[in-house]
Amino acid sequence: MPHFRALNAPTPYLFFTGKGGVGKTSLACATAVGLADRGLCVLLVSTDPASNLDEMLEVTLTDRPTPVPDVAGLSAMNINPESAAESYRTRVLEQLGPEVTAGERSTVREQLSGACTTEIAAFDEFVGLLDGDMAGFDHIIFDTAPTGHTLRLLSLPKAWTGFLKDNDRGASCLGPHSGLKMQEDRFRMALQALGDSKRTTIVLVTRADQGAIREAARTSGELDALDLSNQLLVVNGRFHAADRTDAVAVALEQDQDEALAAMPASLTKLPRDEIPLLGFDIVGLTALRALLSPSSQPPVAATMPSAEPVDLPGLGRLVDDIARDKHGLVMVMGKGGVGKTTIAAAIAVGLAKRGHAVHLSTTDPAAHVAFVVDGIIPRLTVDRIDTRDETKRYVAKILESRGRDLDEQGKALLLEDLASPCTEEVAVFHAFSHIVAEARSDFVVLDTAPTGHTLLLLDATGAYHRQMTSQLAPSGGGRIVTPLMRLRGKFEEPAGEDQGWSQQGTAEEERGAASQPLRAKAVG
Repeated sequence: MPHFRALNAPTPYLFFTGKGGVGKTSLACATAVGLADRGLCVLLVSTDPASNLDEMLEVTLTDRPTPVPDVAGLSAMNINPESAAESYRTRVLEQLGPEVTAGERSTVREQLSGACTTEIAAFDEFVGLLDGDMAGFDHIIFDTAPTGHTLRLLSLPKAWTGFLKDNDRGASCLGPHSGLKMQEDRFRMALQALGDSKRTTIVLVTRADQGAIREAARTSGELDALDLSNQLLVVNGRFHAADRTDAVAVALEQDQDEALAAMPASLTKLPRDEIPLLGFDIVGLTALRALLSPSSQPPVAATMPSAEPVDLPGLGRLVDDIARDKHGLVMVMGKGGVGKTTIAAAIAVGLAKRGHAVHLSTTDPAAHVAFVVDGIIPRLTVDRIDTRDETKRYVAKILESRGRDLDEQGKALLLEDLASPCTEEVAVFHAFSHIVAEARSDFVVLDTAPTGHTLLLLDATGAYHRQMTSQLAPSGGGRIVTPLMRLRGKFEEPAGEDQGWSQQGTAEEERGAASQPLRAKAVG
């Protein structure tokens, strides 16, 4: 059996995180099965909206612990953001007294319909697991979303603890304060549990390639900044050539050796385990047990059957098809590790080389599009939605618009509300909206976050659309143009017309827009 500290010396809480496609779920599941096989009581939890624990364990899971057949002592669950949000809204509404009218209840529910409430509710479930809600388990293992969103999750205990410490009146994004299940002491206990090396290990999973190692180093640094230094580095899929006459196998081994030799000092200082590359798919209990136990590995055929050649059109044909529209939005989606960033960069470069102005950006917090493009290409702009920068811009804009007529006390209260961690989510959504709007005249290629979080972003787009159309529709001749309408392309913009309300919030930003409606394509 490979030496694997997470299995041989486990802490009560284990967090598996890393770049998409490095094997987080496989290792988390294998560890959970291995600990349960030793007679321990284990709960495996996925915080990834695109969870595939069901497929890995071959059992249908819900948002409550479900026993895994044929593994005594193991239960698993998915934290479902939508069901968590609905449960949270129900708890808040139950706190309202009988004197509250139906209209007031409807208003409260509407206030709790945004993406911020969804994040708070999912985080509440997460905090509960760290605060003893599942005290009957010896170990709780978290299979998390790819690193960018996991960093967001792990930063929330510290962020909310600081926010509630400095804010004794509640905040608008939290809903009615009396309805909160989440209390300051719960955040504090969660923060203490995360930073305690005797209770928690954060397992950074990587592969022996430059991209995954770079992402692991970035993640490690951000975790250190959160005072979460209790990290274990695991290099998954380590390859050693058994046949030294096989040139391809030897070259693959050398590539991995070179990537590991160039590993940043921030990673070399961490305790490190290596898991070998195996010749079978890690799905099902037999394969999961074999992952950490070489003696139980199924036999692998010495040769593989030859694949029949398939004649498929190349990526260039897709780029030609996209280019015919002259402008539009291309969103590249898919599971972590399938190659979204590579495809997005290739499409963007292809469009630029065909003479079009292209903006290549990303909604993934673990973005590395600039690294993939690696150079300056005429007519191509490459950037990313940076959470910190966008939050600063958003706060400045709100202060300028809403704080213009406030006195000093009013401005102080507004700043207090804007200090909420929810502001980051709103700021990112606004940045996304601005980028979507650019596609009215140019090409925008978006390298999105892994599927689950992209769907949450699009869901937020739909929620924003419903709120705008129901609440902010002007009574005059103006009209609303929301990001969802742009994605659907179901509107017309006569040249020179004052567009009224928009996702940017002002008519001035809409004036002078190209007359064509946005054309959106999804590539997955």
